[in-house]
Amino acid sequence: MMTSADKEIREELKRFAGEAGLQMDGSAIRRTSSRFCLGVEHGDYNGTELFGVGTDRFIWMAFKPNGTNRLRLFSGNFTIDGLVDVGLDAIPGPGTAPDSWARFPFGAAYILQREGFELKQGFDAILYGNIPGGGMSRSASLAINLIETLAEVNGFTFKDGMEVVDLAQALENDYIGSPCGKLDQIMIYFAKEGMGTHYNPADRSIRYVPLGADAQAFRIVSLDTGTVRPGLEKSTYAIRHRECNELVELAKDEFGISCLADIKTPGKLEAIRARFGESHPHLCARLDYIYHAQHRFYEMLEAWERGDMAKVGQVFREDGIGLRDQYDISGPELEAMCDIARTVPGVLGERMLGGGDKGASGAVVRAGAVDALREAVDTEYPRSYPDYADKYAVHSCKVVDGVRTIPGW
Repeated sequence: MMTSADKEIREELKRFAGEAGLQMDGSAIRRTSSRFCLGVEHGDYNGTELFGVGTDRFIWMAFKPNGTNRLRLFSGNFTIDGLVDVGLDAIPGPGTAPDSWARFPFGAAYILQREGFELKQGFDAILYGNIPGGGMSRSASLAINLIETLAEVNGFTFKDGMEVVDLAQALENDYIGSPCGKLDQIMIYFAKEGMGTHYNPADRSIRYVPLGADAQAFRIVSLDTGTVRPGLEKSTYAIRHRECNELVELAKDEFGISCLADIKTPGKLEAIRARFGESHPHLCARLDYIYHAQHRFYEMLEAWERGDMAKVGQVFREDGIGLRDQYDISGPELEAMCDIARTVPGVLGERMLGGGDKGASGAVVRAGAVDALREAVDTEYPRSYPDYADKYAVHSCKVVDGVRTIPGW
């Protein structure tokens, strides 16, 4: 079923098709969601379990096979780049593509061909997205959309959803150069309306967890700061990833670990802190966040299942403080949004989202407090950051399916 937003975007896509000079009659539209991680942010590359939901900020892509071997794509978000037009037999290699959004369709074709998928059929496409530029996984949403579309127009399927996740991660890791884990791809690809998605890396399993409360009683809110973070490869995220790997390398032989999530007991935590706290205090601070976030994770999951949103919000807030003070991954605009949210009665918890530095924060809010939160942000945020007065947004999110195909025109 198409939403009113889908119908409005479909008209926008039609307009952009005319601007690009692409004939899109007979197209379909693939819609891929954003995600809202409830735990553990930055846990994927550290080996923790993960939990989150798909949210209704999307990338929409109208597409149709074009009977050639060329990809022709136009983005309504980056109209200055014009029409991207490339042959499937002329995809530039990693590190040679222009530094623009076009790296993603190039990367999708490159990774699929590298992994042995035969691409003979190109497609024409018009894209538009309203996912904030950092924090809600715009790049993962785009990667999944492109990979699924290339598979559809070329008539092949994947063995399971985790193969799509792995290919989308490879696009970012191996082609874009972003050191992302799998959290974003998992939480988008497997997202199901009204459900939380629980991922266990031990067996790569997905479990859907219904909310044990009336979903209308609370809201998940995106607090888009209006800032745009460069790719993860250019951000503090990449530094934190390296730091966590550094501590694992230092401690793996002596303490028998392969990732930070392996440190589960107070005794092992204190032993590692005693061994490396003086020489590598910043690495131990990163461990402190992962250790405590991993333990809070199970409290949050149980609270979600029994419908205790106050507890979910409390854990979300505690994670935010840990991300700010121990993981040192947040940014001033992100924390300004959190500081404002924290003053509003009915806001149960708030923290930065995603890779850090810039982008969006998020909040878990009682339904009746959304308007008060929006009013507080409208009053206070432009005073602190007047340069973003016409760019920030407060968006009350619905929990939605991650991938859906809807009628085109």
